[in-house]
Amino acid sequence: MHRGPVAHPPTCPRCGGRLQPPSAFASTWRCVLHGVVDPLRVIRHATPEAIAHLCARTAVPCWVPAPMPAGWSLAGLAYAGDDRTRGRAAVVACTGPAPLGGQADMLLVAEEPGIGAGAGYAGLPGPDPGAAVGRCRVATVEADGRPTALWSVSAPSDRYVLVGEARGLWLWAILWPAEAGYVLAENVTLHDLRESVPSELRAGEYSPYLLRRTR
Repeated sequence: MHRGPVAHPPTCPRCGGRLQPPSAFASTWRCVLHGVVDPLRVIRHATPEAIAHLCARTAVPCWVPAPMPAGWSLAGLAYAGDDRTRGRAAVVACTGPAPLGGQADMLLVAEEPGIGAGAGYAGLPGPDPGAAVGRCRVATVEADGRPTALWSVSAPSDRYVLVGEARGLWLWAILWPAEAGYVLAENVTLHDLRESVPSELRAGEYSPYLLRRTR
C-alpha cells in the first residue's frame, strides 16, 4: 500500500481525471479516457519530509531553479508512478512575483516519453509535445551542468509552455500567466533535488495549477 505525505487520491497524468485502482483482476491503474497510466500523486505541502519522499520515489530528476528567483518559493510537488516502480515523472511547482507584476506559477516537469504529465499540464491532447513544438529556440537553461535549449510549445493562451531534453528525458516549463515566461529570459540554472536540497529553499503558498480535476 502507498504510504507517505500524499494529500490527494491519484489522478490521470494526462487529464487529471480520477483513476480506477488495481484490483484482483487488473494490476494497473486505468483512466476511462486514456487507459493504463502511471498515477499522478500530488503532494500539497513542500516540506523537507515531502521533498525527501519525492526524491526517494522518483527515477527522474526533480528540477528546481537554483538559486530560486527573488521572492519565489516551492508551491507543491508531484510524481507519476505506482507502488511497484519508481516514479517516471516528477513535478516541482514554484510560485513568486511575475516579472511584469502580479503573481506567477511555474511547473517544472521531468518525465519519460509517453507519461503525459507535462503535456497534460500544458493543455495538449497527446502524451508528448509532438507537432506542437515550435521551430525556434526561445530560451536556454543550465541543467545537469549543460546548456539546455527550450522550445516554445503551442498551448492555451492562459499559459506559457517550453519543452526541451535533459538527461534523455523531457524537460517541461509551464508558467501562468503567459507573460510569466520572462522568468526564463535570464540565466536560469536547474538543480536536481535528489542530489541535495539548497538551504535557501522555502515552502510557500500551494499552487492551484498542480492538481487538475476535469471529471
